[in-house]
Amino acid sequence: MAFAWKASGLTYNRYLAVAARVVRRSLKEQPRLQAERRGEMDLRFAKWQNGKQGENKNLGEANAHAMAEGAGQGQQ
Repeated sequence: MAFAWKASGLTYNRYLAVAARVVRRSLKEQPRLQAERRGEMDLRFAKWQNGKQGENKNLGEANAHAMAEGAGQGQQ
């Protein structure tokens, strides 16, 4: 028998993110605010070319930009 998250097409990381968000939203006001602050992430990455590090970019913003470009190309 497959796991419910797997059968619904979610990755395990996405499943954990959804579960964590549900738990955070179910808390009372003060603990909820503290938990939401802990849940925020700021991931950065840089491409390396010829042994040199490129510009650091925010992963969330770069991902959103790439998704928007992909959606725009799919409509053409």
